[in-house]
Amino acid sequence: MRAAVMQGLHKPLAVETIADPTPGEGDVVVKVGRCGICGSDLHMTEDPAYGPGAGSVLGHEFAGEVVALGKGVEGLRAGDLVSVIPLQSCGKCHSCRTGKVQWCDRFGLQGGGYAEYALTRPNQCVLLPSSASLPDGAIIEPLAVALHGVALSCMRIGDKVLILGAGPIGLAVAFWARRFGAGRVVVQDLAPWQRDRALQMGAHDFVVEPADPVGSAERAVGGKADVVFECVGVPGLIAQAVDQVRNDGTVTLLGLCTRPDTFNSFAMLSKQVKLVTSAFFTRQEYEAALDALVCGAIEPRLLVTDTIDLCSTPDVFESLRKRTEQCKVLIDPHA
Repeated sequence: MRAAVMQGLHKPLAVETIADPTPGEGDVVVKVGRCGICGSDLHMTEDPAYGPGAGSVLGHEFAGEVVALGKGVEGLRAGDLVSVIPLQSCGKCHSCRTGKVQWCDRFGLQGGGYAEYALTRPNQCVLLPSSASLPDGAIIEPLAVALHGVALSCMRIGDKVLILGAGPIGLAVAFWARRFGAGRVVVQDLAPWQRDRALQMGAHDFVVEPADPVGSAERAVGGKADVVFECVGVPGLIAQAVDQVRNDGTVTLLGLCTRPDTFNSFAMLSKQVKLVTSAFFTRQEYEAALDALVCGAIEPRLLVTDTIDLCSTPDVFESLRKRTEQCKVLIDPHA
């Protein structure tokens, strides 16, 4: 099969022909229909802390058709359309049974979506109803990540919400915050590329004023925010978020940052700011994100700006390192 294969850190991907996956006992082979390019995929080719190296096939936001089943697989059959939860787990422990698969002792990250076929496990497959498309199945993961963060923030109806970063996660947070009754939702970014999309997805306002990030956000929010979501993962933004949140407010971290960061804990303590970190999502949140799409939510589908073929993936992947009007790019490996 063809796959876009990682060549090593700081090197472009390359489309290669590699062996087709063969299902072992308990395995499922999925013909990839769509796979999203995630910002963390870009980080994986730049930062050794993420783990993957030369020879890896990235891609964890994917959906497709079940085409082969290993011995002992139940609940699936060839031809089923599924979205793949990219959190590997045993499927049997207490964490897995309660949907908190990220705490399974056998937890790992599922990749392989930048290819024509991918190997996974049945407990990671969520059946797609006829009303959900393969592109829908490929955007469930970022929607679930955002939903998990909003749930952990304990945001209340009427709250003033500030979202730092207008990437797919930040935009998805805007969708959920508005859906759950936030009184004011403002997205702040360094560039205006996603302004219209943010407003369409639920934001009341979009702020771009790097010279005065705190003041400009306060003017747009109408004071300090009740909840600030940091969706970028850049050193310095925790400190900025503490400045932007009200006394006894909440800062929720969704941005992935492997670099050390510093902030004034006294400033946080004196305001009694609650700092919440958000890791992945639960199975229930993954299914809730799918339900939102099935029930007709149009806004999340606005994340998708481009669909490309596998041969175009290396060039497009590199272009995404620069800020553009593109948001979520999906790969169709069989185009």
